[in-house]
Amino acid sequence: MDIRIDPESATPPYEQVRLRIAALAADGTLPAGAKLPPVRTLAADLDLAANTVARAYRELEAAGLVETRGRGGTVITARASGTSVQAQLAAESYAATTRALGVPPETALALVKAALAL
Repeated sequence: MDIRIDPESATPPYEQVRLRIAALAADGTLPAGAKLPPVRTLAADLDLAANTVARAYRELEAAGLVETRGRGGTVITARASGTSVQAQLAAESYAATTRALGVPPETALALVKAALAL
């Protein structure tokens, strides 16, 4: 994930993280369902305190741009990426069905691409 913190900026680091993640979601770089790195991992990567990244994630969640799914981690919401909720739910349903059928992910994706090409 391409996030750079400008220590000279008047914008606090948590806000820089929040704004960058929101921008990456809005431009499609982080699509709906994309998993964000764990707080501690991103904090270490950015040389920030874990509480700084945690605050950015909390504010993103309060705005409805990310969702925390317990052990499933923090993911970008359909709202943040501009994807319709119905499309996101359909994708999740398809993924669950193909997993239950034992279809490998590569095959499942190939099936979707073929169906979309029709």
